Amino acid sequence: MAQITVTFDSGLSEIFPAGIAAGEALARAGCPDFPLVAALVDNEVMSLDRALRGDCRISPVLANSAAGALVYRRSLCFLLAIASREAFPGRRLIAGMAIGTGFYHYYADERPLSPEEVEALAGKMRGLVAADVPIHLETWQWEKACAYFDESGQRDTLALLEGTNQARIPLNECAGFRDLRIAPLVCSTGVLGAWELLPYHGGMLLRYPHKDNPSSLDPFEDVPLLYRISEEYKERGRVLGVGAVGALNRVYASGGIKEYIMVAEALQNKKIAAIAESIAAAASSTRVVLIAGPSSSGKTTTSKKLALQLKVLGLEPIPIELDDFFIDRAKTPLDAEGKPNFESIEALDVAYLNELLLRLFAGEEVEMPSYNFKLGARDGNGEKLRLSGREILILEGIHGLNDALTPRIPRGSKFKIYVSALTQMNLDDHNRISTTDYRLLRRMVRDYNFRGHSAGATLGMWPSVQRGEREYIFPFQNSADAAFNSALDYELGVLKVFADPLLRTIKPTMPEYAEARRIQAFLDNFTPIPSQLVPKDSILREFIGDSDFHY
Repeated sequence: MAQITVTFDSGLSEIFPAGIAAGEALARAGCPDFPLVAALVDNEVMSLDRALRGDCRISPVLANSAAGALVYRRSLCFLLAIASREAFPGRRLIAGMAIGTGFYHYYADERPLSPEEVEALAGKMRGLVAADVPIHLETWQWEKACAYFDESGQRDTLALLEGTNQARIPLNECAGFRDLRIAPLVCSTGVLGAWELLPYHGGMLLRYPHKDNPSSLDPFEDVPLLYRISEEYKERGRVLGVGAVGALNRVYASGGIKEYIMVAEALQNKKIAAIAESIAAAASSTRVVLIAGPSSSGKTTTSKKLALQLKVLGLEPIPIELDDFFIDRAKTPLDAEGKPNFESIEALDVAYLNELLLRLFAGEEVEMPSYNFKLGARDGNGEKLRLSGREILILEGIHGLNDALTPRIPRGSKFKIYVSALTQMNLDDHNRISTTDYRLLRRMVRDYNFRGHSAGATLGMWPSVQRGEREYIFPFQNSADAAFNSALDYELGVLKVFADPLLRTIKPTMPEYAEARRIQAFLDNFTPIPSQLVPKDSILREFIGDSDFHY
């Protein structure tokens, strides 16, 4: 029998028969059974039942890691899909956006679920967990897989398969239910002990544990703002007629992508115009518009487009650069690693900002600050400014929704806007697209085009970016007066053209390789869309370049 050499994190190697499962090899090395959810084989995440055919390096993937948390959450969605097919075989379950620590699910027929129906689904899920049913990887011929998804009513999955010419299609199988394998899952339902299923706005919220405590759930905290965006997005999907990637690929194949892009952009501009009208309606009291959102949400272009719409309504928007209110670099607070924390609100001279705003509102002429980033201090070269009537200030920055930024400004004088890229377009019914991945791809392309950063550098800094968002942005999103969803679902086909070559520069020996491979596999589902079709005033241009706006 052929043998292979498997090397573990400890540096020790062992000889195993070729074909041994990754999980069995890890178990023999004394790795923990829980919270073990997957394996890292030659720096790529794989399921524990993956057969090892050649010499390799292997590490455990635990539920308390970022990669492990993704495996666990995907597996929970698969578990709910199995339960749904058993409990309501005639209904089409749709996985929606993340709200708090949970995924919003609903049925395509939009008939509201009763609490009893949600509990029936939860009971099916608990039964599957208690039975510890194996989750198998199967590979089917392309035509057999197409026939199966056609017969089972999974039309979005069928559309996705139309866009590939792979001879063999990977499927997840459990308890007689099959779904497309987009990424690795846990190898048995018994691992999935921590979750909660709650009735939520006629659908349900599938709650998952935070990776820092994978065996229990935090108390539920609702985010009504995200649900409102979700409902707006559903309506937008009805107008565009596309809810999943396969349908988008069909639009491109039929020659309709140019019109689709034009309609998508028009819908987004219409939303910005509606927000501008809300601001104008309160212009007698509103003095400053505050715009905030997570990284790569398109805040800058949104603020520029909003300014144009406000001008149409007779207002005179004036942008205020918060970067000019940084304190001297030598006084900047430090983070846990002892590095300057420029994202902290304490890195800004909040008192000075509020003083100038109040003086402006009182009709005084003030000299605005100008921050010299080479010197790490303000200089005296700022422009002078006086408000005379129809002016309205626009402040864009990560702390915009936090009243600690403008504590001296009355709430009635502020209009807060939360901006984020919150797609609800799925790969298919049960495999959602992460909004975080959406923004990460934007950031990766922009970092390379305009900041000289490699894809590896962007992936390496992304966890730190996310920590900052959780601390400085997400806690304040519910205080927004308006929310703007900057996602343009066609853009993932455009970003693929830019991002795929960047991701290929990340090699198997690099620590970012596993994440790069995951994103590449995700992008493989999209038909590339030429960037020439993107309008010059699109938010997407902020990331790919050649915009009509100046940044």
